[in-house]
Amino acid sequence: MSPVFRKSQIAIATGGAMLAVSALAYIAMTTQGLMLLGSFGASALLLFALPEAPLSQPRSVIGGHLSASLIAFGCLILFGPQWWAVGVATGLGVGFMMLTRTVHPPAGSNAIIVFLAKPTCVFLVSSTLAGTVLLVVIAVVYHRTTRRHKYPLYWRAVPQPATT
Repeated sequence: MSPVFRKSQIAIATGGAMLAVSALAYIAMTTQGLMLLGSFGASALLLFALPEAPLSQPRSVIGGHLSASLIAFGCLILFGPQWWAVGVATGLGVGFMMLTRTVHPPAGSNAIIVFLAKPTCVFLVSSTLAGTVLLVVIAVVYHRTTRRHKYPLYWRAVPQPATT
């Protein structure tokens, strides 16, 4: 069941998602670059509606998108645009995110995006990395100025539960 949000939370999340995706779209338009992956819309939802979730932390957002994209690119090069290769790429991306504790569900769609767009490796890495870093930076600034909220909860290491 989805959580119940206060009107102020809805307004803040709506504004943050609008700002972040608009910024990426503007950069994509002015630079003729692929700064705007379809999966970034779902990332914006997590970053602005559920900023406390482990899936919304920079480690997961950046690491999940980057690893899933690189794995998909490798599968595209290795196997070609085969119908089954996109499934292999998606599965390997999911497994790698789980193994590295960088699970970010929107990144699960990156294999499909890569197989449809067929970008170059440099283009893919630069747009994925730049786009996710920009999303996270906007989220940090936005949350700290609108909610006085500590985002992110952590940058690299996942906090360990306290032992008694």
